[in-house]
This record gives sequence, structure tokens and C-alpha cells, in this order.
Amino acid sequence: MDREKALALVKEYVSDETLINHMIATGAIMGGLAKRLGQDVEKWVVTGIVHDIDYEETKDNPELHSIRGGEILRNLGFDEEIVQAVIAHNEIHGIERKTLLDKALFAADPLSGLIVATAYVMPSRKLEEVKLSSLKKKFKDKTFAKGANRDQIKTCEELGISLDEFLEIGLNSMKEIAEQIGL
Repeated sequence: MDREKALALVKEYVSDETLINHMIATGAIMGGLAKRLGQDVEKWVVTGIVHDIDYEETKDNPELHSIRGGEILRNLGFDEEIVQAVIAHNEIHGIERKTLLDKALFAADPLSGLIVATAYVMPSRKLEEVKLSSLKKKFKDKTFAKGANRDQIKTCEELGISLDEFLEIGLNSMKEIAEQIGL
């Protein structure tokens, strides 16, 4: 499955534009990570795009989130590695993240929110204005974008990527799709 088909599929399950934009942003970060790590870029982008396919259905039942998403994806014939990464990205299940794909999705998910929140406090409210130094400063401010779990973002180190490099990959990757997500 390619990026456009994954996005069309997501739109069959998700109507909230903010959530769709989060999934697109996570896909972009995953693509940047795949390039850096020499992995299958399309597969990683698709994983990021579909990772919250069940969220509208399960948002009031966090213990079902990602389990249901994995079921949906498995029933649609997705690669089992993608299914596993989607299931493992919800920390509530305590599933060990074994593959690079598992680990990358877990770290990328909250980073997209931190980057979006940083863009929103810029005068232009645009990603083009966000500098790496601003993002690092916002990362250190625990009162800013509290939902962006810093410990989860720091698991990028399990990929052999420093936090600074991870923030830079995420920011640059999201700048590439900024227009698509209205930033």
C-alpha cells in the first residue's frame, strides 16, 4: 500500500481533520526516520499514517486503542510488521517494542504533537518559522504541550539516534508536508 491509498483508507475510518493531520505528520516523521535508518520509506510512512485508524472508535476506551487498530489492519491484509507496530505504540498494553519500526512509531507519535504545538505559538502559526533551537527549548519546558510525552520521545535513542537529531528529523520531515496539514 502506498501513502495515498493509506490516507484514503484512514479517511474511511476517521473524520476528525486534526486527527488525520496528526497521522499525516506522524507518517512524515516516520519517512524521515526510514531514510536516516536505511529502511523501507513507503512502509514506514504508511505505518505512521494508519497508526491511529481506530482512535475515533476507541478514544473513550484507551485499553482498546491500537488493539482494535491492529485488528482492522490485519483484516485489511496489512503486513504483520505494520500491525505489530500499531498495536505496540499504545504503552497501556505493555507490549515489548522489538523492531525498529515498533520503536520508531512509539517515539514519533508524540513528537508530531510537540512540533505542531510549537508551530502554533509562532507569530505566523506556520512550521516554516519553527527553528530547531525553538523546538529544543519547548521540549525542555515540561509545562508546554504536556500531552507530548518527553520520555516517549527520548526513546529515539533506542534507534541509535540522539534526541537533537531526532527533533531535527521530525521538524524537517513535517516541514515537507506543512501545506498538507495547514501549517
